[in-house]
Amino acid sequence: MPDAPKNMFWDVIAGRAPLPRVLGLLGWNVVHAEPGHVRAGFQGKEEFYNPVGLVQGGILGAMLDGVMGAAAVSLLGPDESITTLEMKVSCMRSVRAGPLVGDGRVVHRGGSVVFMEGSLTGEDGSLVATATATGRIVRLAAAESAGSAEG
Repeated sequence: MPDAPKNMFWDVIAGRAPLPRVLGLLGWNVVHAEPGHVRAGFQGKEEFYNPVGLVQGGILGAMLDGVMGAAAVSLLGPDESITTLEMKVSCMRSVRAGPLVGDGRVVHRGGSVVFMEGSLTGEDGSLVATATATGRIVRLAAAESAGSAEG
């Protein structure tokens, strides 16, 4: 693996920090991680079903957001975080409970903006959904100051 910035993402991957709870709910399991690219397994569950018995599209979007965000965070320094500015999800087919694989990549990182893309496939490798997203890189010290001023 190329040299990676020192940040919480790599501590989570190494088991030195807890997994964010939302990723645990989605059944997150890292398959591959390198700076700017993350592949993770997810678990579609019956609890995620919409009224017709299929995994709700927003859950698929959350999985894609998780894997694209992880790819972006893997490039950040210890004093940086990312917030999603916009995300577009295209659903190709419906799925029921079962394993899914998310693949997230950073397409471009600028000084304060990062562009990402992702895909979600079923156990058989068939494409379930794709996404693109734009995120804003936030300096943690600045975010903490802004948060306390708003509070």
